[in-house]
Amino acid sequence: MGKKGNLFLGMAIGASLGILFAPKKGSEIRRDLKNKMLDLVSSARELSVNDVSKMIEDKITEIRKDLNDLDKEKVLKIAKKKSEDIKKKCQDLVDLAIEKGTPVLKDAAVEVRDSTIKVMKEMIDKLEHIDIEKEHKK
Repeated sequence: MGKKGNLFLGMAIGASLGILFAPKKGSEIRRDLKNKMLDLVSSARELSVNDVSKMIEDKITEIRKDLNDLDKEKVLKIAKKKSEDIKKKCQDLVDLAIEKGTPVLKDAAVEVRDSTIKVMKEMIDKLEHIDIEKEHKK
């Protein structure tokens, strides 16, 4: 937000707080509110169309980025949870193979577990770096 936008916002907040906390009669508050509103309208008129357009574009860009991050965070959270579930099941397989099986069965289960962990880690790493790659391409 530019200097004019900050000034406008600051005036609006200051006027509102001043009116809310001022120990005045209703008629005085209404008069002050009317004067403050006129000041705000005057300040708003000083903003150029380009200033307002730029502020809106900046906000839209921020919102779009936040939405992309939210989607990424959701997917990443789900992927991490599923990854942990799969790792646990793989470890359960190894434990079962050790308890009930032969060394060959144990070795196969360990290989499945280790390969699965490697694949899950690579997938999560890719998900974590998706936005970084998009930013570099811009």
